[in-house]
Amino acid sequence: MKLTVNALLGATALCTAFSAANAETLTIATVNNGDMIRMQGLTDDFTAKTGHTVEWVTLEENVLRQRVTTDISTKGGQFDLMTIGMYETPIWGANGWLVPLNDLSAEYNVDDLLPAMRNGLSHDGTLYAAPFYGESSMIMYRTDLMEKAGLEMPKAPTWQFIREAAAAMTDRAADINGICLRGKAGWGEGGAIITVTANSFGARWFDEEWNAQFDQPEWKEALTFFSGMMGESGPAGYATNGFNENLSLFQQGKCGMWIDATVAASFVTNPNDSTVADKVGFALAPNSEGVEKRANWLWAWALGIPAGTQKEAAAKQFIEWATSTSYIELVAAKEGWANVPPGARTSLYENPNYQAVPFAQMTLDSILAADPNNPTVKPVPYVGIQFAAIPEFAGIATEVSQEFSAVYAGQQTVDEALAKAQALTTDAMEAAGY
Repeated sequence: MKLTVNALLGATALCTAFSAANAETLTIATVNNGDMIRMQGLTDDFTAKTGHTVEWVTLEENVLRQRVTTDISTKGGQFDLMTIGMYETPIWGANGWLVPLNDLSAEYNVDDLLPAMRNGLSHDGTLYAAPFYGESSMIMYRTDLMEKAGLEMPKAPTWQFIREAAAAMTDRAADINGICLRGKAGWGEGGAIITVTANSFGARWFDEEWNAQFDQPEWKEALTFFSGMMGESGPAGYATNGFNENLSLFQQGKCGMWIDATVAASFVTNPNDSTVADKVGFALAPNSEGVEKRANWLWAWALGIPAGTQKEAAAKQFIEWATSTSYIELVAAKEGWANVPPGARTSLYENPNYQAVPFAQMTLDSILAADPNNPTVKPVPYVGIQFAAIPEFAGIATEVSQEFSAVYAGQQTVDEALAKAQALTTDAMEAAGY
């Protein structure tokens, strides 16, 4: 027995030495969302399985986008893995800036990725980033406040109903806002919600000749409606609120409704974090009366590897760990099925354990309702719902969103903001040769 134990110890030491000799330290840039924070807390499992360690650079959403874009476009080499999305991935893949993920293991099962996620993270059929989670947008609402207002939430409501319900649920004396929506500048922050709202009023960013459309009546109707509703029933200072700020307000019981990423459902229903966890209902994102398009987006936060990294093999191991069915099962075992990363894999929605989660079906319905090839009523030359998948969009839309945030803050009128948006978008597109 003694010899056997010594032999085992010796073999273990050899394995450890081998692992240490081949171990890498991966630097990963990620967004400060709850699912990513949870992933960081579970990284010891990855290290135990591979020997590789991880250094995290965790950034606010707008800052993350700026940092990773600068790094990859200048070949800065700061990161071995980047948290990126459906906007960046196909463009960067086409530029040769990302490592193709065309050799992941059979056990990883690429075919299990939801088609909407896989297609949105590919270029010419090649996957360039793996989805950590996928999302659309939907309505999260307080069932008790809706009942108190004498109203019943339809499964597929209109914006007009939402505005009426928001006004009825608002109680300024009790610090309850009928509705909380993003107003924060940034193409992926406040820019996302106003763009999908505009889609649902029949507006579009560009016509088929790439002409800016902010001088059209649909944009004026959408922005006037949005800012009017938020002025009536939104929180003070909503012009600077993004995803995390609204999540906090909802969890504190200060929002009657919140229309945002489907991934937020696990956080607003988690009794450890949310004071209203047992009082939350879900519905499809709204449309405007007479317009068929709903205000829901399509997005994935995904992991991509910058081309030129010296740690490609270890980075692929991390991707396989973090975006696998095994990781989903790890989170489920530690924190329950409601808290696993949603929206990425077909098998998750076939799992009876997950089907029992109250928001699972509405999340899937919202993802399947999103059509990035036909984001609005009229034809458009671009792909993307809350963005247009062209390299110039991020810069243009960040500036446009700043003009809209100034409306929300009472610093300019809707007409002034739309005139500026039209001018700056037209100038940028002409300069880019469209």
